[in-house]
Amino acid sequence: MKISIFGLGYVGAVTAGCLTELGHSVIGADVLDKKVQAFNDGVSPIVEPGLDALLKQANKDGKLSGTTSPKEAVHASDVSIVCVGTPSQQNGRLDLSYVRTVTQQISEALESKDGEHALIFRSTMLPGSTRDMVDAYLQKHIDSGKLTVFYAPEFLREGTAIDDFRKPSLVVIGTENGEITAREDIASLLGDSPQVLPWEGAELIKYSCNYFHAVKVAFANEIGRVGKNLGVDSRRVMEVLCEDTRLNISSYYMRPGNPFGGSCLPKDVSALASLARQEGISMPILDSVVPSNVSHLDALLNTIKHGGEKKVAILGLAFKQDTDDLRGSPMVNVAEYLLGHGYELKIYDQHLNLAELMGSNERVISRTMPHLSDLLCSSVEETLDGSELVIAAQKCISIEELKPLVNLNQRVIDVNGWKEIEALAWNYEGSCW
Repeated sequence: MKISIFGLGYVGAVTAGCLTELGHSVIGADVLDKKVQAFNDGVSPIVEPGLDALLKQANKDGKLSGTTSPKEAVHASDVSIVCVGTPSQQNGRLDLSYVRTVTQQISEALESKDGEHALIFRSTMLPGSTRDMVDAYLQKHIDSGKLTVFYAPEFLREGTAIDDFRKPSLVVIGTENGEITAREDIASLLGDSPQVLPWEGAELIKYSCNYFHAVKVAFANEIGRVGKNLGVDSRRVMEVLCEDTRLNISSYYMRPGNPFGGSCLPKDVSALASLARQEGISMPILDSVVPSNVSHLDALLNTIKHGGEKKVAILGLAFKQDTDDLRGSPMVNVAEYLLGHGYELKIYDQHLNLAELMGSNERVISRTMPHLSDLLCSSVEETLDGSELVIAAQKCISIEELKPLVNLNQRVIDVNGWKEIEALAWNYEGSCW
């Protein structure tokens, strides 16, 4: 395949070298003569282990060249990959001026080019940026059938970038509608078996990954400061923490949905934060966890309120499925709010037996919802009957049993990602999707 790469900085140079290794011919385009000349000489314009050897071999095999002419690059290729920089402005906002310039140049070059072309944006851009570029410069080429546009974020680490390209930990490709209906050969160009999302989802994946990495570093450093202050070797603490791949280093808690609750997380988060304050240790990340959780609960309440319905059914009151633990349950907070603001409320939770509640569990209900027995229904059918809004907090009934009970006039808020329920409700809304 003949490929043009726009931007011969870190991402562009590594992508070029690795693609030539796979047998593709690459022409690199850049505004800097020095970088272009390096490409023409088979010399890496950046420092990255192993890249010089790749580019030297590509040059020897006649698979690598450079140009300062966008038109020449587009006309000499079937695929263009945009890898130009997206630096921060002084106010922190992203500067997309280089992407805009290159996209306009590619669009102009396509005017005089015959045949199909594919364009892959690889520059890191905020969600909505690819669609903006398409709307501003590329839609006419898409409408004519000449152009297909993808977004493919890169996950290359400096110092190990070539190995990251050869054996990627994650391959993502974005298309206009989140499906690959054309140019499957292009979709897998940068890695096999890509995860396919809409353009905006693929753009957000990149930021989600980098934000998560930043949070992990900050988290480990804050625990480190606490440990040092207490005479604990936090390096060892983190080593042991990472041994748990079922909960700690896993996908288990990585699902948007309910605020966290229960008897452990709220108590333990507050206790460690309190200890840090007593010891005079600054922990901005850890201190923000409880306010973030409260903010998420407020967002859920706003989602509930904006529809205007007054007759509400809650499916699942306990903080977690298959338990009767009401301590710290966000749904108890939701129910308490609704009752205090004049809503008619019915609740179904097959695990709740008020006669068997004891200890802290009983005190929670006595304090917040003393009339819970009047709100609990013995069946889902009774709970949903007459309700205008259904808050599905738990999978407390099979989808087959639920299907005939939900009518098209009811609004359904899915709190924890019950995918099958979306098809049952005409007026469906996810709590944060």
